[in-house]
Amino acid sequence: MSPRISAFVLPLAYSFNLDGSMMFQAFASIFIAQVFNIPLTWEQQFSMLLVMMLTSKGIAGVPRAAMVVIAATLPLFGLPVEGMVLLLAIDQFADMGRTVTNVVGNAVATAVTAKWEGALLPWTGEARSVDAALAAQEASQTAHGTQDASVIPVTARERAA
Repeated sequence: MSPRISAFVLPLAYSFNLDGSMMFQAFASIFIAQVFNIPLTWEQQFSMLLVMMLTSKGIAGVPRAAMVVIAATLPLFGLPVEGMVLLLAIDQFADMGRTVTNVVGNAVATAVTAKWEGALLPWTGEARSVDAALAAQEASQTAHGTQDASVIPVTARERAA
């Protein structure tokens, strides 16, 4: 994969592509509604999903922030905040699941963007340094006649200078 693409997409994805956190927040809210026997219509569940999607954007890199966001949004849907106590027991394990889902989502977003931009380098079975990846990308672009003037390979020697 092109370092140019991964250096752009991964930080952006870790700020905005938090699928695992959003899904946990929505499922946890529905779980609390079920525990307290509060019926939710499809419209309420869908709006809850949209609200959780928006509120999950500000929790990147903050441990247990999903719990705070859930506690803040439960009253919006008429759900008791006391249900959070049930989630605290499993949050350590759920946090691991949220993290894995977020990482996989970010990796997929990076791979899709690289493929879309034509910067997905072929797998050779060997590890490459950044310099080797940039050189391979330049060679691939030169062979296909798609030289991108914005990509200027920088060697370790030039970086040290």
